[in-house]
Amino acid sequence: MIRTIEKEVLSSDKEHMLKGIIYLPEGAPKGLFHVVHGMTEYIGRYDTFMRELAEEGYIVFGYDHLGHGKTASDEELGFIAHENGWQKLIDDVFVFCNEVRKSLNGEKLPFILMGHSMGSFIVRLTAAKYNHYDKLIIMGTGGPNPAAGAGLGICGLLKGIKGERGYSKFLYNMAFGAYNKGFEQENDPYSWLSVNKDNRDRYRVDRLCTYLFTISAMQDLVRLNKTSNDKSWFENIDKKKPILLVSGAEDPVGEHGKGVKKVYDGLKASGANVSLKLYEGYRHEILNDYCHDQVVADIKAFIA
Repeated sequence: MIRTIEKEVLSSDKEHMLKGIIYLPEGAPKGLFHVVHGMTEYIGRYDTFMRELAEEGYIVFGYDHLGHGKTASDEELGFIAHENGWQKLIDDVFVFCNEVRKSLNGEKLPFILMGHSMGSFIVRLTAAKYNHYDKLIIMGTGGPNPAAGAGLGICGLLKGIKGERGYSKFLYNMAFGAYNKGFEQENDPYSWLSVNKDNRDRYRVDRLCTYLFTISAMQDLVRLNKTSNDKSWFENIDKKKPILLVSGAEDPVGEHGKGVKKVYDGLKASGANVSLKLYEGYRHEILNDYCHDQVVADIKAFIA
């Protein structure tokens, strides 16, 4: 019987309580597994996956980011921080994990860190900064974006005009406008998420998934993408610790596999211990699609 407990930890911003959950396995745990969710979603969407890993014997945990889910008030959804929000997202991963490890006397247990989508950029940077993990899983990530520098400039300009809590359709179109390219025949703006229509239907009616990022949060997102693809990141990541890249082969965040392969090639060239698995025919949310069982089996094999 898997037991869950709610966990609150003070964010690195020293203002908000990160609202999270811990899944406790029966018997002695094999290790700890930290799930870091993506943009405009929340940790509750990973319940099935987290239970499956807890049943495998792992203490599994995660929380809602600043500006997301239960951590944010309704007015704060889509707003990370007044400044350096991207760095607070990185630091919060370490802060929350550290507290869980201490509270459960798990400092000596093997520790696996996994991030999806925006969470993949966050964990890439957290791993390089703190090196506190034993294995790293990077899910639904993207490679370098040549427009990132210009994007940061535009974000700064728009923030000056509309304010940090303003919104910009232009920014959204610039960042995500091409995501549905190739899926237009399905006549669904969320086709890029998954092949599974039920997953898309759940997403579209979930108020904790369908709010907009503010201009400042978009700036944080671009900064995460840009910094996690800088040459220095590939140089700083621990070369000995195993890294697994997993993505849908048709995921637009990873340029339909091209961007993910660029990250893989960069890690390989740096001497990192990295492996790559692309799931043919699948898109962004591989844990919420028909390939779920295979993805979970591959993750279990990697962490065993």
